[in-house]
Amino acid sequence: MKTLTIRQPDDWHLHLRDGAVLKAVAPHSAVHFARAIIMPNLVPPVVTTTDAAAYRERILAALPEGSSFTPLMTLYLTETTQAEDVEAGFRDGLIKAVKLYPAGATTNSQSGVRNIETAYPVLERMAAIGLPLCVHGEVTDPTVDIFDREAAFIERVLEPLRRRIPELRIVMEHITTKDGVDFVRAQGQNMGATITPHHLIINRNAILAGGIRPHYYCLPVAKREAHRLALRAAAISGHGPFFLGTDSAPHLDPLKECACGCAGIFNAPNTLACLAHVFEEEGALDQLEAFTSLNGPAFYRLPPNEKRITLRRQDVPVEMERKVSVGEETLTIFDPMFPIHWKVED
Repeated sequence: MKTLTIRQPDDWHLHLRDGAVLKAVAPHSAVHFARAIIMPNLVPPVVTTTDAAAYRERILAALPEGSSFTPLMTLYLTETTQAEDVEAGFRDGLIKAVKLYPAGATTNSQSGVRNIETAYPVLERMAAIGLPLCVHGEVTDPTVDIFDREAAFIERVLEPLRRRIPELRIVMEHITTKDGVDFVRAQGQNMGATITPHHLIINRNAILAGGIRPHYYCLPVAKREAHRLALRAAAISGHGPFFLGTDSAPHLDPLKECACGCAGIFNAPNTLACLAHVFEEEGALDQLEAFTSLNGPAFYRLPPNEKRITLRRQDVPVEMERKVSVGEETLTIFDPMFPIHWKVED
């Protein structure tokens, strides 16, 4: 196959940051994606509908002139979040999801939830109105190994939450394990999961084998090869609960390449090219549209995009962009470590 035409994709998990980084990275998502669920873990976080409206305006101002990219805003769940404010934002059409960060789980998550039971009144209101909850699915118990934190979250938090509020629509973000795949498959309705392009490509060896490589360090951290293969099987299956969330999470290079580097992989510029490679490798190019363009809108109860894009396969590997400039600093783009032959046509 030399060309593949699909409905324009959406990104159901995206970090755009703020300030100069926002201005540098937003155009890279806008060029390929029609919509994106925007993560609220700024400093300070996006905790009210007023915060979300202001952040949306900053995002729109950072887009290229004439861009039709639509940011879908979320709220950062805290133990003092007001159910009335959440519902008002949802009724106004501004808020498309609420994000649960266990306190301390990842970048800028210090204001997150420490005791999930304190958030039950808000979650029950969300279930009643049909507003999805996006979860960063890791426990922060220091006695739990970092490679086991997703499985522990399912057991300690997600399963009890599903029993308590089965009507709540939940997206388990950036799943990284076979445990996550199996749990989502078993849930039936009201449960979805995003999968990142980098978790389909790397396992934990990419971070540690042959030296520490900070640009492959993300949270949840990449796991064993068996888990990567389980994620691939889920992504290429066409099964409705699984859809694309890039978790593109830029950090300036000095913040990655230091003694205590930040977690996050910046993949927005080459996500679609990398995914086409993965799906071709698996003999599943016919399922790429479901994963990138159909399953996510169906879960979020939005229509799929009418616009189409075309990916073209060329014999000579595509020259991949390596860095994005932010003033005098740079952001490193995800390197899949193999030649990419697919390119989105202009």
